[in-house]
Amino acid sequence: MKYINPVISGFYPDPSICKAEGKYYLVCSSFQFFPGVPLYESDDLVNWKQIGHVLTRKSQLPLEGAGSCGGIYAPTIRYNNGRFYMVTTNVTNGGNFYVYTDDIHGEWSEPVYVQQGGIDPSLYFENGKAYFMSNGEDDEGNHGVTQCEIDIETGKKLTPSKTIWTGAGGRFLESPHLYKIKGEYYLMAAEGGTEYGHMIVYAKGKTPYGPFENYPHNPVLTNRNLGGYEIQGCGHGDLVEDENGNFWCVHLAFRMINMWVMHHITGREVYLVPVTFDENGWFTMGDNGTTRKEVETDRLGDIRQEFWKEYTFENTKVGREWCFMQNPDMNLYKLDKKRFELTPNEHTIFEADGSPAFICIRQKEMNLYVECKVEITEGEAGLVFYMTPDQHYEIALRRTDKGVELFRRLCIGDIRHEDHVIALPQGESSAVLCCNASNFTYNFSAKTLSGDIDLGGAQTKFLSTELAGNFTGVVIGLYAQKYEDKGNKAVFTEFRCENKEKYDS
Repeated sequence: MKYINPVISGFYPDPSICKAEGKYYLVCSSFQFFPGVPLYESDDLVNWKQIGHVLTRKSQLPLEGAGSCGGIYAPTIRYNNGRFYMVTTNVTNGGNFYVYTDDIHGEWSEPVYVQQGGIDPSLYFENGKAYFMSNGEDDEGNHGVTQCEIDIETGKKLTPSKTIWTGAGGRFLESPHLYKIKGEYYLMAAEGGTEYGHMIVYAKGKTPYGPFENYPHNPVLTNRNLGGYEIQGCGHGDLVEDENGNFWCVHLAFRMINMWVMHHITGREVYLVPVTFDENGWFTMGDNGTTRKEVETDRLGDIRQEFWKEYTFENTKVGREWCFMQNPDMNLYKLDKKRFELTPNEHTIFEADGSPAFICIRQKEMNLYVECKVEITEGEAGLVFYMTPDQHYEIALRRTDKGVELFRRLCIGDIRHEDHVIALPQGESSAVLCCNASNFTYNFSAKTLSGDIDLGGAQTKFLSTELAGNFTGVVIGLYAQKYEDKGNKAVFTEFRCENKEKYDS
Protein backbone atom coordinates (compact mmCIF):
# COMPACT_ATOMS: atom_id res chain seq x y z
CA MET A 1 0.00 0.00 0.00
CA LYS A 2 0.90 3.66 -0.20
CA TYR A 3 0.21 6.15 2.57
CA ILE A 4 0.57 9.91 2.64
CA ASN A 5 2.49 11.92 5.24
CA PRO A 6 1.66 13.58 7.54
CA VAL A 7 -0.55 10.94 9.13
CA ILE A 8 -1.87 13.62 11.52
CA SER A 9 -1.90 17.07 9.97
CA GLY A 10 -1.86 20.43 11.70
CA PHE A 11 -0.31 21.67 14.93
CA TYR A 12 0.32 18.36 16.74
CA PRO A 13 4.05 18.46 17.57
CA ASP A 14 6.40 16.18 19.51
CA PRO A 15 4.52 12.90 18.98
CA SER A 16 5.00 9.96 21.35
CA ILE A 17 3.48 6.53 20.86
CA CYS A 18 2.80 3.28 22.68
CA LYS A 19 0.97 0.03 21.92
CA ALA A 20 -1.56 -1.57 24.24
CA GLU A 21 -4.03 -4.39 23.75
CA GLY A 22 -3.76 -4.36 19.98
CA LYS A 23 -4.15 -0.62 19.51
CA TYR A 24 -1.77 2.30 19.25
CA TYR A 25 -1.97 5.50 21.29
CA LEU A 26 -0.29 8.79 20.55
CA VAL A 27 0.09 12.11 22.38
CA CYS A 28 1.40 15.52 21.32
CA SER A 29 2.40 18.86 22.82
CA SER A 30 -0.25 21.52 23.38
CA PHE A 31 1.62 24.58 24.77
CA GLN A 32 -0.81 27.30 25.96
CA PHE A 33 -4.01 25.60 24.81
CA PHE A 34 -6.57 23.91 27.07
CA PRO A 35 -7.34 21.07 27.44
CA GLY A 36 -3.80 19.79 27.09
CA VAL A 37 -1.97 16.90 25.41
CA PRO A 38 -4.15 15.67 22.52
CA LEU A 39 -4.71 11.91 22.70
CA TYR A 40 -5.11 9.75 19.57
CA GLU A 41 -5.97 6.09 18.95
CA SER A 42 -5.28 3.92 15.89
CA ASP A 43 -5.71 0.35 14.72
CA ASP A 44 -3.16 0.56 11.91
CA LEU A 45 -0.65 3.43 12.53
CA VAL A 46 -1.92 5.34 9.49
CA ASN A 47 -5.49 6.31 10.41
CA TRP A 48 -5.73 8.15 13.71
CA LYS A 49 -8.81 9.22 15.67
CA GLN A 50 -8.62 11.79 18.42
CA ILE A 51 -10.31 10.39 21.51
CA GLY A 52 -9.78 13.42 23.73
CA HIS A 53 -7.04 15.04 25.79
CA VAL A 54 -4.98 13.80 28.72
CA LEU A 55 -5.04 16.99 30.80
CA THR A 56 -8.64 18.13 31.14
CA ARG A 57 -8.70 19.88 34.52
CA LYS A 58 -7.08 23.10 35.71
CA SER A 59 -5.58 21.18 38.65
CA GLN A 60 -3.65 19.11 36.09
CA LEU A 61 -2.88 22.01 33.80
CA PRO A 62 -2.44 25.47 35.34
CA LEU A 63 -1.69 27.81 32.45
CA GLU A 64 -1.55 31.23 34.08
CA GLY A 65 1.14 33.26 32.37
CA ALA A 66 1.61 30.74 29.54
CA GLY A 67 2.07 32.66 26.31
CA SER A 68 2.44 31.07 22.91
CA CYS A 69 5.84 29.61 23.89
CA GLY A 70 4.73 28.41 27.32
CA GLY A 71 2.64 25.67 28.83
CA ILE A 72 3.00 22.00 27.90
CA TYR A 73 6.12 20.77 26.12
CA ALA A 74 6.90 17.33 24.66
CA PRO A 75 4.94 14.50 26.34
CA THR A 76 5.75 10.80 26.38
CA ILE A 77 3.12 8.06 26.67
CA ARG A 78 3.96 4.61 27.99
CA TYR A 79 1.97 1.49 28.98
CA ASN A 80 3.12 -0.74 31.86
CA ASN A 81 1.30 -3.48 33.79
CA GLY A 82 -2.13 -2.40 32.57
CA ARG A 83 -1.63 1.31 33.28
CA PHE A 84 -0.99 4.22 30.93
CA TYR A 85 1.45 6.94 31.93
CA MET A 86 1.90 10.33 30.30
CA VAL A 87 4.93 12.36 31.38
CA THR A 88 5.56 15.95 30.28
CA THR A 89 6.73 19.41 31.33
CA ASN A 90 4.66 22.45 32.18
CA VAL A 91 7.40 24.99 31.52
CA THR A 92 5.28 27.83 32.92
CA ASN A 93 3.92 26.23 36.08
CA GLY A 94 5.33 23.20 37.90
CA GLY A 95 8.02 21.58 35.75
CA ASN A 96 8.23 17.83 35.08
CA PHE A 97 5.32 15.59 36.09
CA TYR A 98 3.34 12.56 35.03
CA VAL A 99 -0.27 11.43 35.21
CA TYR A 100 -1.72 7.94 34.82
CA THR A 101 -4.93 6.08 34.07
CA ASP A 102 -6.18 2.50 33.87
CA ASP A 103 -8.86 3.57 31.38
CA ILE A 104 -7.47 5.27 28.29
CA HIS A 105 -10.94 6.63 27.50
CA GLY A 106 -11.46 7.97 31.02
CA GLU A 107 -9.98 10.58 33.31
CA TRP A 108 -6.30 10.77 34.23
CA SER A 109 -4.83 11.23 37.69
CA GLU A 110 -3.66 14.39 39.35
CA PRO A 111 -0.04 15.32 38.51
CA VAL A 112 2.85 13.50 40.19
CA TYR A 113 5.89 15.81 40.13
CA VAL A 114 9.48 14.63 39.71
CA GLN A 115 12.34 16.68 41.11
CA GLN A 116 14.54 16.47 38.03
CA GLY A 117 15.01 19.43 35.71
CA GLY A 118 15.21 19.73 31.98
CA ILE A 119 12.42 19.16 29.49
CA ASP A 120 11.19 16.36 27.19
CA PRO A 121 10.88 13.76 29.97
CA SER A 122 10.41 10.07 29.26
CA LEU A 123 9.78 6.87 31.23
CA TYR A 124 11.21 3.40 30.84
CA PHE A 125 10.02 0.37 32.83
CA GLU A 126 11.94 -2.84 33.46
CA ASN A 127 12.00 -5.52 36.19
CA GLY A 128 9.84 -3.51 38.55
CA LYS A 129 11.95 -0.38 38.13
CA ALA A 130 10.87 2.94 36.68
CA TYR A 131 13.54 5.05 34.95
CA PHE A 132 12.93 8.77 34.45
CA MET A 133 14.97 10.73 31.92
CA SER A 134 15.03 14.24 30.53
CA ASN A 135 17.46 16.55 28.79
CA GLY A 136 19.23 19.01 31.06
CA GLU A 137 21.78 18.84 33.86
CA ASP A 138 22.37 16.03 36.33
CA ASP A 139 22.99 16.43 40.05
CA GLU A 140 26.66 17.23 39.40
CA GLY A 141 25.99 19.86 36.74
CA ASN A 142 26.81 17.70 33.71
CA HIS A 143 24.65 18.45 30.69
CA GLY A 144 23.07 15.80 28.48
CA VAL A 145 20.45 13.09 28.71
CA THR A 146 19.90 12.75 32.44
CA GLN A 147 18.39 9.72 34.16
CA CYS A 148 17.34 8.57 37.60
CA GLU A 149 15.15 5.85 39.05
CA ILE A 150 11.90 6.90 40.70
CA ASP A 151 9.18 5.47 42.87
CA ILE A 152 6.39 5.33 40.31
CA GLU A 153 3.75 5.67 43.04
CA THR A 154 5.09 8.95 44.43
CA GLY A 155 7.54 10.36 41.88
CA LYS A 156 10.28 10.42 44.51
CA LYS A 157 13.82 9.99 43.21
CA LEU A 158 15.43 6.73 44.33
CA THR A 159 18.83 7.42 42.75
CA PRO A 160 20.77 10.59 41.88
CA SER A 161 20.22 12.10 38.45
CA LYS A 162 23.09 11.07 36.20
CA THR A 163 24.02 12.12 32.67
CA ILE A 164 24.12 8.93 30.59
CA TRP A 165 24.68 10.32 27.09
CA THR A 166 25.79 13.62 25.61
CA GLY A 167 24.48 13.00 22.12
CA ALA A 168 26.00 12.69 18.67
CA GLY A 169 27.51 16.16 18.48
CA GLY A 170 24.60 18.30 17.30
CA ARG A 171 23.15 21.26 19.17
CA PHE A 172 20.04 21.19 21.35
CA LEU A 173 20.02 17.56 22.45
CA GLU A 174 16.40 16.76 23.30
CA SER A 175 13.59 14.21 23.09
CA PRO A 176 15.36 11.24 24.75
CA HIS A 177 13.64 7.83 24.76
CA LEU A 178 15.03 4.50 25.98
CA TYR A 179 14.07 1.10 24.54
CA LYS A 180 15.19 -2.50 24.98
CA ILE A 181 15.13 -4.42 21.70
CA LYS A 182 16.55 -7.91 21.29
CA GLY A 183 18.60 -7.65 24.45
CA GLU A 184 20.19 -4.26 23.72
CA TYR A 185 19.30 -0.79 24.98
CA TYR A 186 18.69 1.96 22.46
CA LEU A 187 18.75 5.62 23.41
CA MET A 188 17.15 7.79 20.73
CA ALA A 189 17.02 11.58 20.76
CA ALA A 190 16.83 14.65 18.54
CA GLU A 191 19.44 17.28 17.76
CA GLY A 192 19.82 20.36 15.59
CA GLY A 193 16.90 22.33 17.02
CA THR A 194 13.26 21.88 16.06
CA GLU A 195 13.72 23.76 12.79
CA TYR A 196 15.40 23.15 9.42
CA GLY A 197 18.44 21.38 10.90
CA HIS A 198 16.37 18.98 13.01
CA MET A 199 17.41 15.32 13.04
CA ILE A 200 17.04 12.04 14.91
CA VAL A 201 20.12 10.40 16.38
CA TYR A 202 20.64 7.32 18.54
CA ALA A 203 23.12 5.09 20.35
CA LYS A 204 22.99 1.64 21.88
CA GLY A 205 24.41 -0.04 24.97
CA LYS A 206 24.24 -3.07 27.23
CA THR A 207 22.56 -1.49 30.28
CA PRO A 208 20.00 1.28 30.88
CA TYR A 209 22.89 3.51 31.95
CA GLY A 210 25.15 2.66 29.03
CA PRO A 211 27.87 3.21 28.14
CA PHE A 212 26.27 4.07 24.81
CA GLU A 213 27.91 3.73 21.41
CA ASN A 214 26.77 6.21 18.78
CA TYR A 215 25.25 4.90 15.58
CA PRO A 216 28.13 5.31 13.11
CA HIS A 217 25.95 7.05 10.50
CA ASN A 218 24.06 9.53 12.68
CA PRO A 219 21.74 11.23 12.02
CA VAL A 220 19.50 8.27 11.30
CA LEU A 221 16.74 10.57 9.96
CA THR A 222 16.80 14.15 8.69
CA ASN A 223 15.57 16.19 5.72
CA ARG A 224 18.08 18.99 6.33
CA ASN A 225 19.88 18.30 3.03
CA LEU A 226 16.73 17.91 0.92
CA GLY A 227 16.66 21.28 -0.82
CA GLY A 228 13.50 22.03 -2.72
CA TYR A 229 11.41 19.55 -0.75
CA GLU A 230 8.19 20.50 1.02
CA ILE A 231 8.72 18.38 4.15
CA GLN A 232 11.37 19.75 6.50
CA GLY A 233 12.31 19.82 10.19
CA CYS A 234 12.21 16.04 10.74
CA GLY A 235 13.05 15.06 14.30
CA HIS A 236 11.73 14.35 17.79
CA GLY A 237 10.63 10.77 17.20
CA ASP A 238 9.45 7.71 19.11
CA LEU A 239 9.62 4.01 18.20
CA VAL A 240 6.89 1.41 18.29
CA GLU A 241 6.70 -2.26 17.30
CA ASP A 242 3.63 -3.36 15.38
CA GLU A 243 1.71 -6.62 15.69
CA ASN A 244 3.91 -8.28 13.07
CA GLY A 245 7.24 -7.44 14.69
CA ASN A 246 7.98 -4.48 12.41
CA PHE A 247 9.28 -1.26 13.91
CA TRP A 248 8.11 2.24 13.05
CA CYS A 249 8.98 5.77 14.04
CA VAL A 250 6.48 8.58 14.52
CA HIS A 251 8.17 11.96 14.44
CA LEU A 252 7.49 15.61 13.90
CA ALA A 253 8.13 17.54 10.71
CA PHE A 254 6.50 20.47 8.96
CA ARG A 255 5.34 21.37 5.48
CA MET A 256 6.64 24.56 3.90
CA ILE A 257 4.08 26.62 2.02
CA ASN A 258 6.10 25.86 -1.12
CA MET A 259 9.11 23.68 -1.91
CA TRP A 260 11.29 26.79 -2.23
CA VAL A 261 9.61 29.08 0.32
CA MET A 262 10.92 28.60 3.86
CA HIS A 263 7.77 29.41 5.80
CA HIS A 264 5.31 27.03 7.44
CA ILE A 265 1.94 27.83 8.98
CA THR A 266 0.28 24.54 9.97
CA GLY A 267 2.85 23.83 12.67
CA ARG A 268 4.83 20.69 13.37
CA GLU A 269 2.83 17.62 12.40
CA VAL A 270 2.94 13.83 12.85
CA TYR A 271 4.84 11.72 10.31
CA LEU A 272 5.36 7.97 10.08
CA VAL A 273 8.38 6.13 8.66
CA PRO A 274 9.40 2.46 8.69
CA VAL A 275 12.42 1.35 10.74
CA THR A 276 14.69 -1.49 9.60
CA PHE A 277 17.31 -3.34 11.67
CA ASP A 278 20.48 -4.88 10.20
CA GLU A 279 22.31 -7.99 11.36
CA ASN A 280 24.47 -5.95 13.76
CA GLY A 281 21.52 -4.44 15.61
CA TRP A 282 21.73 -0.99 14.04
CA PHE A 283 18.59 0.45 12.50
CA THR A 284 17.81 2.82 9.66
CA MET A 285 14.70 4.91 9.05
CA GLY A 286 12.60 6.14 6.19
CA ASP A 287 13.78 6.49 2.61
CA ASN A 288 17.57 6.43 2.92
CA GLY A 289 17.32 8.38 6.14
CA THR A 290 14.74 10.89 4.91
CA THR A 291 10.97 11.31 5.26
CA ARG A 292 8.89 11.43 2.11
CA LYS A 293 5.33 12.52 1.49
CA GLU A 294 4.40 9.22 -0.17
CA VAL A 295 5.52 5.96 1.43
CA GLU A 296 5.21 2.62 -0.31
CA THR A 297 5.20 -0.36 2.05
CA ASP A 298 4.01 -3.94 2.22
CA ARG A 299 4.11 -3.98 6.03
CA LEU A 300 0.61 -2.66 6.63
CA GLY A 301 -1.48 -4.91 4.42
CA ASP A 302 -4.52 -3.63 2.58
CA ILE A 303 -5.31 -0.46 4.51
CA ARG A 304 -7.19 2.49 3.06
CA GLN A 305 -6.02 5.84 4.37
CA GLU A 306 -8.86 8.17 5.28
CA PHE A 307 -8.62 11.96 5.14
CA TRP A 308 -10.80 14.47 6.94
CA LYS A 309 -13.31 16.23 4.71
CA GLU A 310 -15.22 18.82 6.70
CA TYR A 311 -15.55 20.10 10.25
CA THR A 312 -18.81 21.53 11.56
CA PHE A 313 -20.21 22.16 15.02
CA GLU A 314 -22.16 18.94 14.60
CA ASN A 315 -19.26 16.56 13.86
CA THR A 316 -16.69 18.08 16.21
CA LYS A 317 -16.58 18.28 19.97
CA VAL A 318 -15.59 20.94 22.49
CA GLY A 319 -12.59 19.61 24.40
CA ARG A 320 -11.59 17.36 21.53
CA GLU A 321 -11.09 19.36 18.31
CA TRP A 322 -12.13 22.65 19.94
CA CYS A 323 -9.76 24.18 22.50
CA PHE A 324 -9.35 27.35 24.53
CA MET A 325 -6.48 29.74 25.13
CA GLN A 326 -5.05 29.09 28.61
CA ASN A 327 -7.53 28.17 31.39
CA PRO A 328 -10.97 29.29 30.24
CA ASP A 329 -13.74 30.84 32.31
CA MET A 330 -16.57 28.58 31.17
CA ASN A 331 -19.13 31.14 32.28
CA LEU A 332 -18.21 32.98 29.07
CA TYR A 333 -19.38 30.12 26.87
CA LYS A 334 -22.63 28.45 25.93
CA LEU A 335 -21.74 25.73 23.44
CA ASP A 336 -23.84 23.10 21.71
CA LYS A 337 -24.05 21.29 18.38
CA LYS A 338 -25.89 24.14 16.66
CA ARG A 339 -24.40 27.34 18.03
CA PHE A 340 -21.62 28.79 20.10
CA GLU A 341 -22.33 31.80 22.29
CA LEU A 342 -19.34 33.77 23.60
CA THR A 343 -19.49 36.61 26.10
CA PRO A 344 -16.41 38.88 26.18
CA ASN A 345 -14.40 39.50 29.34
CA GLU A 346 -11.54 41.90 30.10
CA HIS A 347 -9.06 39.98 27.91
CA THR A 348 -8.44 40.25 24.17
CA ILE A 349 -6.67 38.22 21.49
CA PHE A 350 -3.85 40.80 21.52
CA GLU A 351 -2.67 39.74 24.99
CA ALA A 352 -0.02 37.14 25.83
CA ASP A 353 -1.57 36.49 29.23
CA GLY A 354 -5.13 35.76 30.20
CA SER A 355 -7.90 33.76 28.56
CA PRO A 356 -10.20 35.79 26.30
CA ALA A 357 -13.54 34.59 24.96
CA PHE A 358 -11.88 32.49 22.28
CA ILE A 359 -12.34 28.93 21.03
CA CYS A 360 -10.38 27.35 18.19
CA ILE A 361 -9.48 24.35 16.07
CA ARG A 362 -6.14 23.67 14.41
CA GLN A 363 -5.59 24.71 10.80
CA LYS A 364 -4.90 21.23 9.45
CA GLU A 365 -4.30 22.02 5.80
CA MET A 366 -3.14 25.01 3.80
CA ASN A 367 -5.91 24.64 1.23
CA LEU A 368 -9.27 24.98 2.91
CA TYR A 369 -12.46 27.01 3.07
CA VAL A 370 -13.95 28.34 6.31
CA GLU A 371 -17.19 30.14 6.96
CA CYS A 372 -19.27 30.98 10.00
CA LYS A 373 -22.29 33.17 10.63
CA VAL A 374 -21.67 35.76 13.36
CA GLU A 375 -24.28 37.91 15.07
CA ILE A 376 -23.56 40.63 17.63
CA THR A 377 -25.44 43.12 19.77
CA GLU A 378 -22.50 45.03 21.32
CA GLY A 379 -18.75 44.72 21.23
CA GLU A 380 -16.68 42.90 18.59
CA ALA A 381 -16.73 39.30 17.38
CA GLY A 382 -15.36 37.41 14.46
CA LEU A 383 -13.24 34.79 12.79
CA VAL A 384 -9.48 34.84 13.43
CA PHE A 385 -6.50 32.99 11.99
CA TYR A 386 -4.25 33.12 15.03
CA MET A 387 -0.58 32.30 15.55
CA THR A 388 0.49 34.61 18.41
CA PRO A 389 -0.85 37.78 20.06
CA ASP A 390 1.22 39.72 17.50
CA GLN A 391 0.53 37.56 14.45
CA HIS A 392 -3.10 37.06 13.46
CA TYR A 393 -5.66 38.00 10.83
CA GLU A 394 -9.32 38.49 11.55
CA ILE A 395 -12.55 39.47 9.85
CA ALA A 396 -15.17 40.66 12.28
CA LEU A 397 -18.21 42.70 13.16
CA ARG A 398 -18.36 45.44 15.77
CA ARG A 399 -21.00 47.84 16.95
CA THR A 400 -20.12 51.52 17.00
CA ASP A 401 -22.26 54.56 17.80
CA LYS A 402 -23.28 54.58 14.13
CA GLY A 403 -24.29 50.92 13.94
CA VAL A 404 -22.65 47.62 13.01
CA GLU A 405 -19.61 47.59 10.75
CA LEU A 406 -17.73 44.81 9.02
CA PHE A 407 -13.94 45.02 8.82
CA ARG A 408 -10.69 43.17 8.33
CA ARG A 409 -7.67 43.52 10.63
CA LEU A 410 -4.10 42.36 9.96
CA CYS A 411 -1.69 42.11 12.89
CA ILE A 412 1.95 41.50 11.97
CA GLY A 413 4.43 42.21 14.74
CA ASP A 414 4.15 45.86 15.74
CA ILE A 415 1.86 46.65 12.81
CA ARG A 416 -1.90 46.58 13.39
CA HIS A 417 -3.83 47.55 10.27
CA GLU A 418 -7.59 47.75 9.66
CA ASP A 419 -9.16 48.05 6.23
CA HIS A 420 -12.29 47.18 4.26
CA VAL A 421 -14.34 48.87 6.98
CA ILE A 422 -17.94 48.69 5.73
CA ALA A 423 -21.07 49.87 7.52
CA LEU A 424 -23.90 47.36 7.38
CA PRO A 425 -27.36 48.71 6.54
CA GLN A 426 -29.40 49.90 9.49
CA GLY A 427 -30.87 46.94 11.37
CA GLU A 428 -28.33 44.38 10.15
CA SER A 429 -26.21 42.81 12.91
CA SER A 430 -24.96 39.59 11.34
CA ALA A 431 -22.87 38.30 8.46
CA VAL A 432 -21.35 35.05 7.25
CA LEU A 433 -17.59 35.52 7.54
CA CYS A 434 -15.55 33.52 5.02
CA CYS A 435 -11.97 32.61 4.21
CA ASN A 436 -10.72 30.75 1.15
CA ALA A 437 -7.17 29.72 2.06
CA SER A 438 -4.32 28.49 -0.11
CA ASN A 439 -0.61 27.90 0.45
CA PHE A 440 0.18 31.56 -0.09
CA THR A 441 -2.95 33.57 0.66
CA TYR A 442 -5.91 33.91 3.00
CA ASN A 443 -8.70 35.41 0.87
CA PHE A 444 -11.38 36.96 3.07
CA SER A 445 -14.99 37.77 2.25
CA ALA A 446 -18.41 38.09 3.82
CA LYS A 447 -21.96 37.27 2.92
CA THR A 448 -24.50 39.86 4.05
CA LEU A 449 -28.16 40.52 3.40
CA SER A 450 -26.97 43.22 1.00
CA GLY A 451 -24.74 40.87 -0.99
CA ASP A 452 -21.26 39.37 -0.98
CA ILE A 453 -18.32 41.56 0.01
CA ASP A 454 -14.67 40.97 -0.89
CA LEU A 455 -12.43 41.79 2.07
CA GLY A 456 -9.10 41.21 0.35
CA GLY A 457 -6.22 38.78 0.62
CA ALA A 458 -3.36 38.49 3.09
CA GLN A 459 -0.15 36.50 2.73
CA THR A 460 0.05 33.34 4.81
CA LYS A 461 3.81 33.67 5.38
CA PHE A 462 3.31 36.52 7.84
CA LEU A 463 1.60 34.03 10.18
CA SER A 464 4.42 31.51 9.80
CA THR A 465 6.44 30.02 12.63
CA GLU A 466 9.57 31.51 11.07
CA LEU A 467 8.25 35.04 11.64
CA ALA A 468 6.29 34.39 14.84
CA GLY A 469 9.25 32.71 16.56
CA ASN A 470 7.07 30.21 18.43
CA PHE A 471 6.44 26.46 18.45
CA THR A 472 2.78 26.14 17.50
CA GLY A 473 0.81 26.50 14.27
CA VAL A 474 -2.09 28.59 13.07
CA VAL A 475 -5.41 27.94 14.77
CA ILE A 476 -8.80 29.00 13.43
CA GLY A 477 -10.61 30.80 16.19
CA LEU A 478 -13.97 32.30 17.00
CA TYR A 479 -13.68 35.21 19.41
CA ALA A 480 -15.61 37.95 21.16
CA GLN A 481 -14.15 40.97 22.91
CA LYS A 482 -15.25 44.37 24.12
CA TYR A 483 -15.20 47.43 21.91
CA GLU A 484 -15.06 50.84 23.55
CA ASP A 485 -15.65 49.07 26.89
CA LYS A 486 -18.89 47.55 25.65
CA GLY A 487 -19.58 43.91 24.99
CA ASN A 488 -22.39 41.41 24.98
CA LYS A 489 -22.70 37.83 23.87
CA ALA A 490 -21.88 37.00 20.25
CA VAL A 491 -23.62 34.12 18.51
CA PHE A 492 -21.81 31.85 16.04
CA THR A 493 -23.76 29.43 13.84
CA GLU A 494 -23.35 27.51 10.57
CA PHE A 495 -19.64 26.89 11.08
CA ARG A 496 -17.98 24.94 8.29
CA CYS A 497 -14.33 24.16 7.60
CA GLU A 498 -13.84 22.27 4.33
CA ASN A 499 -10.63 20.45 3.39
CA LYS A 500 -9.63 21.36 -0.18
CA GLU A 501 -6.32 19.53 -0.22
CA LYS A 502 -5.77 17.07 -3.07
CA TYR A 503 -4.47 13.60 -2.13
CA ASP A 504 -3.03 10.98 -4.43
CA SER A 505 -3.78 7.87 -2.41
